[in-house]
Amino acid sequence: MNIFILQLVIGGAIGIGAGYIGAFMILRRMALVGDALSHVALPGLALALLFNFNPFVGAFTALFVAVVGIWILERKTSIPSETLVGIFFTTALALGILLTPQPELLEALFGDIGNVARMDLYITLPIIVLVMIALKLISKPLALSTISKDLTRSMKIPVNTINFLFLLMVAVIVALGIKVTGTLLMGALVIIPAAAARNISRTFSHYTLMSAVLGGVAAVSGIIIAHQYGFAPGPLVVLSGGILFLVSLLFKQ
Repeated sequence: MNIFILQLVIGGAIGIGAGYIGAFMILRRMALVGDALSHVALPGLALALLFNFNPFVGAFTALFVAVVGIWILERKTSIPSETLVGIFFTTALALGILLTPQPELLEALFGDIGNVARMDLYITLPIIVLVMIALKLISKPLALSTISKDLTRSMKIPVNTINFLFLLMVAVIVALGIKVTGTLLMGALVIIPAAAARNISRTFSHYTLMSAVLGGVAAVSGIIIAHQYGFAPGPLVVLSGGILFLVSLLFKQ
């Protein structure tokens, strides 16, 4: 497969997954959490670069540790999740900058989809599909817990387990997307398409669908423009999303 086509397929799939999960993050008022979690992946990515193993494995391992830590501390203490994410975010970012080799630091921060291989496609597509199916299955209790946790618990729905699974899926999408936008900008790919979709959607199902579509459009258009003019794809993917958001304001429902 042509390397450029491979970049478009992988980038588009990640954009779709990021937009879809971003819809739920906007709904749950977790926009800043998504941005902070993307930075938490940097130490794992740094270790992957240092010891030459798959960056996705390193990034997801760091995110998994952070998600488990946040989930446990949120249950055991009265510290809000936003505060815990902020602590993990700043600590991980500092550690990641220290560990990441200087020549690869820009790649880690802003992504480099030019290095994708066919194996990345085999990893990315099945994981994106599985995450979207799993998110669809828990979407109703997830939405209900956003409205009222007490009501959700009274219906015997395991709120804590649902929240943990959701954070885990966010971690998976962020780890995959680092290849496209890097740790610094991945949060924007999750949030901006969803924010744009919210402006033009009337129903929840239409909102999640449009979030996924706009995420894919932002990723693909950013990669195409970067390829055409020789720029780094990551920032252009985010800028494409920003333009879509501005356009969506003209059609705000």
